[in-house]
Amino acid sequence: MIEVKEAGSEAVGSIMPVMQAAFDPAYGEAWTETQCAGALGLPGCFLVTATLHEDVVGFAIVRSVLDEAELMLIAVKPACHRGGIGRALLDTVEAKCGALGVSKLHVEMREDNPARDFYIDAGFTLIGERRNYYPRLDGKSANALTFCRVLTKDC
Repeated sequence: MIEVKEAGSEAVGSIMPVMQAAFDPAYGEAWTETQCAGALGLPGCFLVTATLHEDVVGFAIVRSVLDEAELMLIAVKPACHRGGIGRALLDTVEAKCGALGVSKLHVEMREDNPARDFYIDAGFTLIGERRNYYPRLDGKSANALTFCRVLTKDC
């Protein structure tokens, strides 16, 4: 059974195999352990992990400021895709954000990110685009898309 819960910075090492497996090396998007630990040391940042049989199979890193939050990273081990883990992570993130008084959750991604439909199905709406924002290691670039999901009806 999948266990999804908030974790502390001591769990950063355990998410690194998922980080390396989930992010396309052509874009150089995977964070280092030092980058993850640094982000989690900032006010308003938190980590959610998904474990299966004591192995981390997914994670999310979120930063909240006042009534808005950004889903900075979310990843699921490729062998576990389409098993509901991403949705369980997102549900847990949204619950934590709600407890913090967050009304809007933002996420930004490459326009060709295969998870794009996942966010749309979860109720995120496209609110912006940045042309040629993500550099590729081959010298080309990709557009960034910004999505937002309203978490409360007060907005």
